[in-house]
Amino acid sequence: MPQVPIIMPQLGESIAEATVVDIKVKPGEEVAVDQEIIDVETNKAVMGVTTPCKGKIDKISVQLKETYPVGAVLGYVEASEEDAARFKKTAPEPPKGMAREIPGREEQTAIAARQRDGEGVRPSGGLPVPAAAKGAGFLSPRVRARMAELQLTNVDLAGIPPTGAGNRITIKDLEIFLRKIENKTVHVASAIRAGVADAMRRSWTRPLSTIGSSVNLDPVLQDRQSRDPKPGPGLYAVRALAVALAENPGAAAKLIGTRVVQSSSIDIGIAVEAEDGIMVPVIRSADKTSLVDLTTKYKELVDLARHRRISPDMQAGGIATVSNFGTFGMEWGTPIPLPDQTLLLGLGVGKKVPSWNEEKKEFVPKTEAQITLSFDHRSIDGGGAGRLLKRVIELLDGPKKL
Repeated sequence: MPQVPIIMPQLGESIAEATVVDIKVKPGEEVAVDQEIIDVETNKAVMGVTTPCKGKIDKISVQLKETYPVGAVLGYVEASEEDAARFKKTAPEPPKGMAREIPGREEQTAIAARQRDGEGVRPSGGLPVPAAAKGAGFLSPRVRARMAELQLTNVDLAGIPPTGAGNRITIKDLEIFLRKIENKTVHVASAIRAGVADAMRRSWTRPLSTIGSSVNLDPVLQDRQSRDPKPGPGLYAVRALAVALAENPGAAAKLIGTRVVQSSSIDIGIAVEAEDGIMVPVIRSADKTSLVDLTTKYKELVDLARHRRISPDMQAGGIATVSNFGTFGMEWGTPIPLPDQTLLLGLGVGKKVPSWNEEKKEFVPKTEAQITLSFDHRSIDGGGAGRLLKRVIELLDGPKKL
């Protein structure tokens, strides 16, 4: 009977491979067209691979916890002659020019070979970063090859005391360090944990700065009681930031090379704690989205994020993110903007504090929170960031306008 291949799809821009985490069917089972039969995990989300047509599962050729590239054949479906005519039993080549997110095994072997020969290797820009990136000049080719084999970066070696000439880390130093690790509890980092680590490494290559102030949350808390559904303080912050950026488009820009790239839409991300990491779904045109719609959309996105069902496209883009670290009882933080974003607004926990009332000539209680703005100092200066944060605070003080 004719067979149609089940292909690892292109799961998002720049994603080159994914790991199989669940196989939902067995050979012999009848399936419908576009039925989810395999769950795969990238560093961004868990997504389903669907059948190309209806028929019967002939073979599943992949294993759980194994990683396969885009275009790989995951199995076959026994299909009708008509459906089979529309497909070829060969895996398509990955799109040309697509950035690789994780160097493949063959590439790692080539990297190690070149490093043993003393040749330099450019960083791949993906996960993980090979050791021969700029700044690794004090590592011997043998150490670099061993690091490439284990997918280690320069940062991973920061705690190793060097014993070599010129304060270099020797291969003996590295092997002693690795033996110490083996004597401890070790497990492989999840894809999302590795993705967060890579994003933060890339973010930290920029000059980042953070400013902060306090905000009176009483107006927000009072306004919240009159709304249905009731938005949380974090959503008021999302809306206030979006409105402030729409009023000041110059702040909604990023510097790429020598060009200032203006954002065409005020897209704001919301940091959501997921299993073993953070996911940042993006609200498109947040300045044009009412608080009611924001609340509904937010609940949908949180549910998807906590089930790792946020697709890469839903996390892509955005000029800024809001992180409500106050939900963890934290008063102050300096969260790091994502590599492709310029700003990150952080909101701390609200606390009752005494505030002097000039009319009553006495202290009265108010709910105050600390609010921070972390920013890429290449794109915006302290004065611009300060004015933006001040405007956000003003908007939160008059939430009915939001």
